[in-house]
Amino acid sequence: MSLPGRAEVVVVGAGLAGLSVATRLSAAGRDVHLVDAAAHVGGRVTTEEVDGFLVDRGFQVLNTGYPRVAADLDLTALDLGWFWTGAIVRVDGTPHRVVDPRKHPQATLDTVRAPLGNLLQEAAIGAFSARAGYLPVDRLMHARERTAEEALRRARVGEDALERFFRPFLSGVLLESELTTSSRYLDLLWRSFVRGRIGLPARGMRAIGEQLADRLPPEVRHLSTEVLEVSGDRVRTSAGTITAGAVVVATDPDTAARLLAPLPASAPRQVTTHLHVLPASPWDEPLIVLGQPGGRLVNSVVVSDAQPAYSPDGRALVASSTLAPTSEAEVRAEVAQAQGVSVADLEHLTSVTVTGAQPAVTVPLRSRQPVDLGGGLYVCGDHRDTPSIQGAMASGARTARAVLRRLQPGAGR
Repeated sequence: MSLPGRAEVVVVGAGLAGLSVATRLSAAGRDVHLVDAAAHVGGRVTTEEVDGFLVDRGFQVLNTGYPRVAADLDLTALDLGWFWTGAIVRVDGTPHRVVDPRKHPQATLDTVRAPLGNLLQEAAIGAFSARAGYLPVDRLMHARERTAEEALRRARVGEDALERFFRPFLSGVLLESELTTSSRYLDLLWRSFVRGRIGLPARGMRAIGEQLADRLPPEVRHLSTEVLEVSGDRVRTSAGTITAGAVVVATDPDTAARLLAPLPASAPRQVTTHLHVLPASPWDEPLIVLGQPGGRLVNSVVVSDAQPAYSPDGRALVASSTLAPTSEAEVRAEVAQAQGVSVADLEHLTSVTVTGAQPAVTVPLRSRQPVDLGGGLYVCGDHRDTPSIQGAMASGARTARAVLRRLQPGAGR
């Protein structure tokens, strides 16, 4: 659809933050238009098809423990397939299941027997999880802030659990292996794992953004339209200029910094994911396999075990991730070892490197950063909150409320 000459609100960026803003404003009866340079909605949360397989932009999952996910998405319509809550740890070549015993009681004995330390240290892991999962968020956010590694050591989880489980598991989530991430963000993240489930939509992670976008009239969505310049009352694009009562920049951190200088850019994390196909899955349960100390892989997982729709023909689709850029040849043997298969069984499908996968969250945690820049100009995204689907959607919700206050004092929800 062609751009109008004027709109009440223009949202720049059709990622989850921008979609969260636009859908709320549209539901409030506001004339809002959404503009994005990409040909698809969802931003970094997207999916492509390769030889019939669904390939997300890096290994991504949907965590139902995120408050905004539970509140804002129709999870039933996404037709989610589920991972088990936990992971497989390999020690001396032997795989051990480490799972949440509340959700998978049949594997409790395996978890107790896993080589993660003595009984006191295993009890400390349970206490750490209970604290993050059930203490009020305000108390977690007012606890003394440390790095994630310092917090885990202070929790006395033990060296074996730290190096064999927490470091590789969190490296795959935080996209950094030194665990310099804020302990406050670790608490929020661990809370979501304790309270939620981890799943994949039947149509891939792209289905999340598409579900939100479907709540907007088609004529207000302007894709493949590059934004060149913004101010509080106008947006100049490759398709023309549109004036507005308010402008929201809901892009990735680097684009936001370019459009809103001197807004600082956020140091990005990166990840490379190699996709392989196996004739069949080597596992009975949908569990992620953690990388081993000294290895390149942070994790490797048969995604089609959780969501069979990712595979067109019943074969197993494996996603294996590294934090440093790697070639498929460099990690092929390590992937085979993690999955317990022969190197010859692995058929390379494709590899995906995401250089701006998420912003860093170091000490001190700076969540809920201001979204109102003044003069009708707003900014949102996970770089203004926390680096997650939750952060993007929560930032979008805060921004929508702020815009509504500007347009109609006292309105909002």
